[in-house]
Amino acid sequence: QVELVESGGGLVQADGSLRLSCAPSGRPLYGFSKGWFRRAPGNEREFVAGIGRNGARTVYADSVKDRFTISRDNVKDTVYLQMNSLKPEDTAVYYCAVDSQNSYRLGRNVWEYDVWGQGTQVTVSP
Repeated sequence: QVELVESGGGLVQADGSLRLSCAPSGRPLYGFSKGWFRRAPGNEREFVAGIGRNGARTVYADSVKDRFTISRDNVKDTVYLQMNSLKPEDTAVYYCAVDSQNSYRLGRNVWEYDVWGQGTQVTVSP
């Protein structure tokens, strides 16, 4: 069953911007850390950004720091990823994820997240 639904992906030129959104399709998941990951063709799924359960803590991969911003709205139970200054190497399928197993953890690893979306494609042209 699908528990998270991402939206906002698409095709954009280099230096452009996109905003991804992710919300649960069933049970509420507002009380947990959330993250964004991505997988480019031929690569493993990699961490992009994470946000703690109340939004006070955020962590980023070095490759996206100062370009991407993760945020959340717990009233809407939605997490966002604002992506600016996009580069062709940002092209990937982007996945949102929730760590429903540990309310205090803000992880960077795939194994620390147990609820996943199906992904949304982001393509950045040169």
